[in-house]
Amino acid sequence: MNQKLIKKANGLRSHGFTTGEIADELNVSMDTARWLTLQKPDERKDKTEDTPLDFAINWNSLGGSSARLKYVSAALSDMTLVYGKAEVVVGIAVSGIPFATMIADFLENEKGFETSLSVFHPIKHRKENDKEQEGAISENFAPVHGKKVIIVDDVITSGRTLKEVIKALKDRGADPIAVTVLIDKVGISQIDDVPVESLIKVSRLD
Repeated sequence: MNQKLIKKANGLRSHGFTTGEIADELNVSMDTARWLTLQKPDERKDKTEDTPLDFAINWNSLGGSSARLKYVSAALSDMTLVYGKAEVVVGIAVSGIPFATMIADFLENEKGFETSLSVFHPIKHRKENDKEQEGAISENFAPVHGKKVIIVDDVITSGRTLKEVIKALKDRGADPIAVTVLIDKVGISQIDDVPVESLIKVSRLD
């Protein structure tokens, strides 16, 4: 496993990041993030059986450029149009929010939809990962009740967070019509009967 990732994971942990936040920051699974934080930086060793199989995704070249984010968000928006007019775009914190913001803007200003923005906070970002807790729709953004919703994130690693947000939306009386992501690492075409559109699919050939 890349020593740079181990150093980054340990650095984030020292700054108080939760395992879920580290997973999001490095675009790896929770299991991989947990494994990375248990490794000692600069300790060279061969790959062992306990090393998780994962792909680390780095989209810094997009995140550092508002123009590039805008173009990619326009492409993601275009992929959702076959599912009808979205009334609310829900960004999953943290990395899904920039894409969701620009998608909502694109749909409203370029396509003439009346589209609002909402934000979902997943349980994996909590300090105490209590199984009784649930992720939450932010109260500071648009309401979702009775609305047709598009869910936006940067990377699908396992699909658990998307299941969480779909359930939260349905519990609030929303109608999630599609999920759109930058990168799908697991090849999911739908989650709980909600179609998934990804700009890039990552496949592993054994």
